[in-house]
Amino acid sequence: MAGVALIAHGSPDAVVAYRAGIALTARTFLADVARLAICMPASGHVLNTCSDRYRFTVGFAASLLTKKVSLLPSTHSPQFIRQLTQFAPDVFCLTDDPGCDFDLPQFHYPDLPAGELSPWDIPRIDAQQLVAYVFTSGSTGVPVPHKKTWGRLVACVREGAQRLGVADGRSYALLGTVPAQHMYGFESTVLTCLQSGNALCAERPFYPVDICARLAQLPRPRVLITTPIHLRTLLGTDIELPPIDLIVSATAALSPQLALEAERRFGAQLIEIYGSTETGQIASRRTVMTPEWQLWPEVRLTLESGRAWAQGGHVEQRTPMGDVLEAKDQQRFILLGRTEDLVNIAGKRGSLGYLNHHLNAIPGVLDGTFFVRDDEAGAAAGVTRLAAFVVAPSLDAASLLEQLRERIDPVFLPRPLLFVERLPRSATGKLPREALLSLAAGASNCAPADLGRPWAR
Repeated sequence: MAGVALIAHGSPDAVVAYRAGIALTARTFLADVARLAICMPASGHVLNTCSDRYRFTVGFAASLLTKKVSLLPSTHSPQFIRQLTQFAPDVFCLTDDPGCDFDLPQFHYPDLPAGELSPWDIPRIDAQQLVAYVFTSGSTGVPVPHKKTWGRLVACVREGAQRLGVADGRSYALLGTVPAQHMYGFESTVLTCLQSGNALCAERPFYPVDICARLAQLPRPRVLITTPIHLRTLLGTDIELPPIDLIVSATAALSPQLALEAERRFGAQLIEIYGSTETGQIASRRTVMTPEWQLWPEVRLTLESGRAWAQGGHVEQRTPMGDVLEAKDQQRFILLGRTEDLVNIAGKRGSLGYLNHHLNAIPGVLDGTFFVRDDEAGAAAGVTRLAAFVVAPSLDAASLLEQLRERIDPVFLPRPLLFVERLPRSATGKLPREALLSLAAGASNCAPADLGRPWAR
């Protein structure tokens, strides 16, 4: 099969990346890729942990040229690393962190000499080449690999670029608050740039002041690739937000109110991306305009026994979705919530996403989440019990619960409500259940508000 170009930049002087506001050209990028490919270990699998997005991208492209398969796990815990070595015994770690302590053979990203630039020649990669495994954690906690081939990845992000409007011939600068190793960050801040002729930002700023400073450094048109939790934190500050041309959000559904506020404050449209680690991005919506998601043209959803399955287009294999979806027609659907988020208490059904929305909408709540209690007594009796953590330094328990009572059915009120200084969110803003259970185990250090009911009864 004919190869697919590594990059879509039509000129050697086209900008592939910005670092500290300085442009890096396509010719420089390809030269760096070629130099890194020569000196990388001969192993067939690589764990690319480079935090600098440009270095990550050079490392990924060099792996493509040398037919190494990139491993993109959901976590880098010691246990997960050990499990990765069982999956790929020859794996090595490509890192730009001098203090990296992973128990793997390490190859530190080198200082690539400038040298003489090669003739302008864009490499082509076989569309069928296996280029990555992305990992999800199954019910047993063992990493579950999902293969990604070059041609299907390219098809996915090219359609995504069209949906976002960044394939119109202009050179967009894309800044991401999500890591390149996460599927959303990998597709939206790395592959989209390579395959739409746009430029990535090497840095991944975290704090609002740093995000704004990096955005202001980039030329327009510029795009912010982010998540609901990062966006909410950014909008919660009184920092003057620089004008941008597009906001992209994923990893969790965004409320129309937050989307509207983001568009107003930034003066730009906001588009949400829907997908999963297994499928990649498969749908999008303009949140302030419609609750409906529109699928990628060749992707289809089928419903079987209340479960949605994705197939077709760039989706490698027929894949069950972790969300409850309501199909409107062959191309449109509504997201009702996560499958595991649905709860039934005293005969009333609700979703944790719905409850979290109302909790976080209360003025003074900086962050908060409901979760199902790990309660042996309740489980034995077949009773679901809810608790909640909240970051709300200016509120007391009584007033917060009273406001929450006005927004949700009292049967869903959390017992207990626990005040904490921060939630243990991952780099993409998600809250692993294990982290919440660990936080709950230390609940004696929190200030509980329990409506008079003990933790277990």
